[in-house]
Amino acid sequence: MILVTVCMRGGSKGVPNKNSKKLLDKPLMDYTFDCIKEVSSIDDIVVSSDSEEILQMSKKHGIEKLYKRSEELSSDSASKWDVFRDIVLKYEKENNIKVEYLVDLDVTVPRRKSEHIENAINLMLKEKVDVVITGYEPERNPYFNMMEIDKSNNLAKIVKKLDTPIVCRQDAPAVYGLSPAVYVVEREALFKYDHWSNAKCSISPIEREYGLDIDTQFDFEFMEFLLEREKNERKHV
Repeated sequence: MILVTVCMRGGSKGVPNKNSKKLLDKPLMDYTFDCIKEVSSIDDIVVSSDSEEILQMSKKHGIEKLYKRSEELSSDSASKWDVFRDIVLKYEKENNIKVEYLVDLDVTVPRRKSEHIENAINLMLKEKVDVVITGYEPERNPYFNMMEIDKSNNLAKIVKKLDTPIVCRQDAPAVYGLSPAVYVVEREALFKYDHWSNAKCSISPIEREYGLDIDTQFDFEFMEFLLEREKNERKHV
């Protein structure tokens, strides 16, 4: 049984009320709901939020499983991993069914496509790992052009230093910038580990332009630009 979760808090510091804020001609959350409709391999959907407004907006999309999140799980310091656990336990109890995989879709990634969701799910079913996360090639590489400060001497050093320095970006080991576009978590792993980084993980590649997420006002405005450009390109096809 594959359960999709869409988790949205009512407040946001980077972009106030961003989950319900209009991005071009519709609320940010609507991009995710529209994308879900094109995915065939999921069994049910749950929306979790501390906001009654967000829950009611979700209901308009035909979502029936609406979970009001507790104050404890809605704080800035709350772990989303704990939110996942809470959802799974509630869902299993209410529906008398065991969840096999949880697929979390963050609404801050509006350019995510249905194939990215399907690819991540298929990778999980094929590899049988604990967690599958979408990721893209980042602008910087810790083996080549990222530095950190050594606290012992306050000097800057390459983050991932090898015996032989990397002089060409193409020669650096591949790394991925994680995108919250899709997280697929195996149910047992969710309760076995306290954090996803302790589990066996695989990366489901996503193009950077589709995996970018909104965290700041600049991100929001840049996403508007990308969507507007995409909209204009479709007009001229």
